[in-house]
Amino acid sequence: MIAIRARDMKLLGGCICLIMLGNLQVLFAQEIPTNVRATVEAAITRMRPALVRIHVVSTEYREGREIKMQAVGSGAIISKDGYLVTNHHVAGHGARMVCTLWNREEIEAELIGTDPLTDISVLKLKPEKAREFIAAVFGDSSKLVVGDSILAMGSPMALSQSVTLGIISNVEMIMPRMFGSQMRLDGEDVGGLVRWIGHDASIYGGNSGGPLVNLRGEIIGINEIRFGLSGAIPGNLAHEIADQLIAHQKIQRSWLGFDVQPLFKHSKSDRGVLIGGVVSDSPASRGGLKAGDVLLSLADTPTNVRYDEQMPDLIRLVTSLPIGKPAKAVVLREGKEITCELEPTERGELNPKQRELKQWGLTVRNLSFLTAKEMKRTNQNGVLITSVRPGGPTGEAKPAPDARDILVEVQKTPVKSVEELVELTRKLTEGKTEPTPVIVAFERESRRYLTVIKIGIQELRDPGLEVTKAWLPIETHVISRDIARQLEKPDLKGFYITEVYSDTTASKAGLKPGDFITAVDSEKLTASGPEHEEEFATLIRQYEIGATVQLTILRDSEQLKVPVELVRSPKLKREMKKYRNEEFEFTARNVAFFDAAEEQWKPGQHGALVEEVKPGSWAELGSLYSDDLITEVDSKPVDDVDSLKNLMDQIAKEKKDFVVIKVLRGIHTAFLELQPSWKR
Repeated sequence: MIAIRARDMKLLGGCICLIMLGNLQVLFAQEIPTNVRATVEAAITRMRPALVRIHVVSTEYREGREIKMQAVGSGAIISKDGYLVTNHHVAGHGARMVCTLWNREEIEAELIGTDPLTDISVLKLKPEKAREFIAAVFGDSSKLVVGDSILAMGSPMALSQSVTLGIISNVEMIMPRMFGSQMRLDGEDVGGLVRWIGHDASIYGGNSGGPLVNLRGEIIGINEIRFGLSGAIPGNLAHEIADQLIAHQKIQRSWLGFDVQPLFKHSKSDRGVLIGGVVSDSPASRGGLKAGDVLLSLADTPTNVRYDEQMPDLIRLVTSLPIGKPAKAVVLREGKEITCELEPTERGELNPKQRELKQWGLTVRNLSFLTAKEMKRTNQNGVLITSVRPGGPTGEAKPAPDARDILVEVQKTPVKSVEELVELTRKLTEGKTEPTPVIVAFERESRRYLTVIKIGIQELRDPGLEVTKAWLPIETHVISRDIARQLEKPDLKGFYITEVYSDTTASKAGLKPGDFITAVDSEKLTASGPEHEEEFATLIRQYEIGATVQLTILRDSEQLKVPVELVRSPKLKREMKKYRNEEFEFTARNVAFFDAAEEQWKPGQHGALVEEVKPGSWAELGSLYSDDLITEVDSKPVDDVDSLKNLMDQIAKEKKDFVVIKVLRGIHTAFLELQPSWKR
């Protein structure tokens, strides 16, 4: 996968040959014989209709918010009804996905199921009309041998779909133990189940999820990593996981509750695997296993692990046992073989899906079975806090809950899950426009805390208005002593006009930029330095609104007397009414007089001026920027923030898939297509 962000890109040296096959770019590291080229082209032709580029809007959670990010990966269609396989790290957190087929056709897709432990996701294409797709065929990855020629297909660097040629370098590549756990997705150790197919075909960001193909045009792997060599998830494993996700939308795995490690290097035996630890109150502990036992067999299957490369086979055996059906385990303990009976339980997912709770300024998830065990909790009750928004309701509480705390009670009502917390929050905040203080109990390790949190979304209040006073519609600066001397008028004091606002009493009176104001109603001005900057404005504010003052003006060495009517001072930018949209996460305000003047908009220009767009929001993904003037929403005019709010409220009510916003951006007009994913 490649995230859509500006990054430095390195080009790899070497001779590359390029051929075009339809819309597909094919890269060869060197010249290849004609007969092999024909085989390669035949394999590409077979695979090409099933190859897709996946544009993903994915979500991640930090600082109490759901952050949206755009990324691109690859995938392959594996059924006529439009199921396709890709990586979990490409689509597993997708909020919206659009797939580009080999002929450049774009079709939306939905996430069917995902498995972080093997880094496999399954999507389903959603064409407007029912149709059949051309599907790829899986080959047998167990028959691969080092030296076999392969093709890596996908969308490197989010560019057009391409192919690179290479050979199989390693059929059981693992992450070296010396590097620690390098491949964790949602907390899961991908290397626990996966032995990668190593190959030397070039892959880059954007190739993730794309197929590794043999010269018969069959999928024998799903490209995932580049770690010196390129690495692909074996096709047989990917096929098995994809079938389960299509059938059940999740992967069901068994759990016994023991940790294992390869036999010691100095061990003279090749039989068994060392049990490093046993989790209390687990099937393993109830069955009598102990740390230090050597597990010789499980469910009548030998469990020999002397080398790291053998470990994934054992993990697959342990996680595939029938849940609830006793399995026989034979262990070696103090020189004697002992038979134990273990009853596997369901493992469940390690990290359930996260959710943002705007009213709390939190992101949260349910406690999984394994997480509860790791946190030494006796049950899965409560809501796990994953991040807190600084300055938000929870962040401002004292004491303040933090990430990894467990929220267990609100207003003396026990909270067992995120779903219960959401419903309780709805009841506590329904119909209220002000935050609601609630007493909250949360747990941190072995300690229990009480705090008060003001939950709810604070409505934006109209800012206080400045006192309106008389104003002359011009801008000025002081005539400094240095300016006066350079003009050879050392006694010149007063103000220099920098701007005269158009269509105002000042412009109608004939004032011009470049004029020097030396007196007001025959009262000479004394300003001669920056410290006197407010003298003129202070003098004008002493008059009544509507009064006429006579200015003494010096223009081209000619002294003039210019009468000008004073007007009511316009509202400042900070005084304008604001509107904050929580779904798209942007803030806008009404247009101020000074906005129109600065932008030189035509008289009567209406709209709502964008003040802030949250990073990682639907508004940002749709390219809405600060200082954009919103003039239309779905072809309906926006006069001010009130009309903008009404239009956006209607869109939220209807949960529209597409929202078109017309904006004025400098001298340009743009139409922005925002594509939210509503929480159903």
